[in-house]
Amino acid sequence: MNRENSPTSRQVAASPKNVRPPFRLDSVDHVLLEQLSINARIPNNALAAIAGIAPSTCLGRVRTLIESGVIRGFHADIDPAALGKDLQAMIAVRLLSEARSGLAELGEDFAGLDAVLNVYFVAGVDDYLIHVATAGSAELRDFVVENLSAHPAVAATETILIFEHVRPRGGSV
Repeated sequence: MNRENSPTSRQVAASPKNVRPPFRLDSVDHVLLEQLSINARIPNNALAAIAGIAPSTCLGRVRTLIESGVIRGFHADIDPAALGKDLQAMIAVRLLSEARSGLAELGEDFAGLDAVLNVYFVAGVDDYLIHVATAGSAELRDFVVENLSAHPAVAATETILIFEHVRPRGGSV
């Protein structure tokens, strides 16, 4: 593997929120990432064959991609409706100007709330988009009122209902 300034796994673990990989991805890395985004459960030997590398090399490269933060994790994409959470929404949250100094902590707080699937820190008029799943409109209303509107840092919210979520073919992004 040709890696420039490749950090040790300890260095990467100390800063898990790396935004950019500490090295350049080559064409083999791109093949591995594309195949894993299509099927994260692909067996290592099949992944190696597609990439045209030895299974041991493949395993090492995938480990490096994980340790560097390029691969952020593997997960099951579970339909919230299967868990009785039939109503999904994106909630735009605008903070009070004096609360903007604690953006990272607020994002972590929002992520820890029940019903929250994802939290996005965004540019524009709003500061966050919060993706939630609830059992119905009453639970959604209560979530917004109790957790967001009542929060001392929140200036305003706007709730957008999600009728359907369609994933791109072959990808999980």
